[in-house]
Amino acid sequence: MSEHEIEDLVADSVIVLDGHTEPHDPRVRDWFAALYDFQSGYDCSFTHFRVMDVLLRRRYTYRFPVDRHPDHSERSSYFDALTEFTGLRTFDEESPDFDGYESWREDGYVDPPFLYCDAGTELWRRMAAAGELHGPDAAPPRRTPLIEVVREVAVAAEQEQDHELIGMWYAFGCDTLLRGPAGCPFDVAELAEMPAVQDLRSVVRRTDALPIAQRSPYAVPVEFADHHDLEAWWWQL
Repeated sequence: MSEHEIEDLVADSVIVLDGHTEPHDPRVRDWFAALYDFQSGYDCSFTHFRVMDVLLRRRYTYRFPVDRHPDHSERSSYFDALTEFTGLRTFDEESPDFDGYESWREDGYVDPPFLYCDAGTELWRRMAAAGELHGPDAAPPRRTPLIEVVREVAVAAEQEQDHELIGMWYAFGCDTLLRGPAGCPFDVAELAEMPAVQDLRSVVRRTDALPIAQRSPYAVPVEFADHHDLEAWWWQL
């Protein structure tokens, strides 16, 4: 069953970032990549079409006629027969290398009459190599720490007076928002000096969003946290 709270969180964040950032700010594309990478870690449905107009405008998702696919000339009968939403990556469940379906977007997807691909995916790279994408559109998204994206969401959400969005993000705590291979790789002193952390905590204080965060189903009680000192500090504003 899909985690609708995560789907809503990401979609609402996409909308608020789009609404409070200059139209041609290239960072927004990077932020969207980080948000959908975060969403991919949860049991979520494919939600791009909830905000597809934003994703296209911000050059995170690209849309083409189906016949522009690099393989169309060789597989025209296959592509021409598609009548409904279809992910184009195929999987061999019997292969020893099969590791699940998480990579299904890598080869793009069709929603007739259009072909779609997201920046940074395999099909996006093929479209760039084929000359279908140029300039900044042919450059991969820059990796952006999730905490920096959440800071931007919180600042924009404060302008919208969307305290729920701020609190829901803050609820994920240190291990998720500043994650490393084994959780948060920083100590309290390092966290306290990070501008993104400082800004996020300031927004949470100004908007009184901490009680919202504490009620979130994703909030980890301090006594159950992997890094007790970090989480104790996180919840003491």
